[in-house]
Amino acid sequence: MSDLVPLRRPGVPAAPEAPPAGAARKVYVHTFGCQMNESDSDRMVEALSGRAWSRTPHPEDADLILLNTCSVREKAEQKLLSALGRYREHKARRGALIAVGGCVAQQEKERLLKRVPYVDFVFGPDHVGRLPELVDRADLRERFSETGWMDSEEYVFPRADAEAARGRASAFVTAMKGCDNVCSFCIVPRTRGREVSRPFPEVVAEVAALSAVGVREVTLIGQNVNSYRGGCDFASLLRRVAAVPGVERVRFTTSHPHDLSDELVAAFRDEPKVMPHFHLPVQSGSDAVLRRMRRDYGVEAYLERHRRVSAARPGIAVTTDFIVGFPGETDEDFEASLRLLRTARFENSFSFVFSPRPHTGAALHLGTAPEWAEVPREVAVERLERLQALQREIAVETLAAQVGREVELLVEGPSDDGGHLGRSPENRVVHLESHGRDLPPGSLVRARVVRSGHSSLGAELGS
Repeated sequence: MSDLVPLRRPGVPAAPEAPPAGAARKVYVHTFGCQMNESDSDRMVEALSGRAWSRTPHPEDADLILLNTCSVREKAEQKLLSALGRYREHKARRGALIAVGGCVAQQEKERLLKRVPYVDFVFGPDHVGRLPELVDRADLRERFSETGWMDSEEYVFPRADAEAARGRASAFVTAMKGCDNVCSFCIVPRTRGREVSRPFPEVVAEVAALSAVGVREVTLIGQNVNSYRGGCDFASLLRRVAAVPGVERVRFTTSHPHDLSDELVAAFRDEPKVMPHFHLPVQSGSDAVLRRMRRDYGVEAYLERHRRVSAARPGIAVTTDFIVGFPGETDEDFEASLRLLRTARFENSFSFVFSPRPHTGAALHLGTAPEWAEVPREVAVERLERLQALQREIAVETLAAQVGREVELLVEGPSDDGGHLGRSPENRVVHLESHGRDLPPGSLVRARVVRSGHSSLGAELGS
């Protein structure tokens, strides 16, 4: 299935002839957004590698410039257009193909081709695995948009190339895609489609292949992973992945509070390889705002879930999301968000000013009634600054409390200061003084925390 729109290229220099079969070509990838996009970008490069493509960190060297986009926040389209403007000169000089994938591509479709005449093709998230075929079409000077949805029964999840992960400590593994929730602020169901779960044998097989090349930590990803239904529930999937030989740490993101099952809580309690870090987006501390957001829980119900997880895994680091300035948000609503933050004491929160996304319920209702009144931008920004200031205070206090403790670190690689970068079980970044020891990525070491900062810790190797 596709939305195929062939267009001519008036006034745009023709791309060069495709190189002979087997000739090396280079691809540059600019990734916007979330872990799903990062994973998709890796799958794109791996798909092309079978056609003698290699990845380059320099757009000026590229034969193909890929922009993998995100449309969750405001100005996503402007950020894309700004980046495209920078890459236009490389097309003019070198004749590079330019392609736009991801969520903005899915949202804008052929409109993007009309707006930016030097873009060669546009493709949606369902077509990541078909990228070599799409490049072949572009080499023949076809200009098109490929953004149709595949039927759930026909969709094949791109599989990670384990060899490409050799030398890494951690890797993302896609468990599912899409979202069946219709939160009024969120465009994801329109850009990523309905939920499709990957069969658990595929997930476990991919994890095993990654483990075989030295990956020690896997993060299962999806728009709403704990609604997974790929032949077992999500808690069972976590246990199956944790049982793969060589896997030492299992993480996942992102979750919706209404899918927090007793079984998932038990997995945190009983499975030591499931790491004590849980990203559980709340979005607001006001029940009235949550109702307009179409979130099917109230603040007390959210806190009850928070307490259950914290009791099951003492010391767990819970992170969250906040949107401030949602339509109709009053001073009292915002103060309720601050109270929630003080009560839950989140390890960290990703917070944003509300931005209306096309075709969402919030965008359609904005300004239609008093409870949907637009919050002035300056008010929303001031609220965001206050919430972020409080979050920084809590984060600094939380990190300071770790000084003097011994932690197990997964080494991710060398740091700029001559030591190493590591990650604690709670997902805290740790700068490790390794005293000249060679610690390859994937090493698990014990270290003592000796200092804390605003967003990371410093540690020294134990004896």
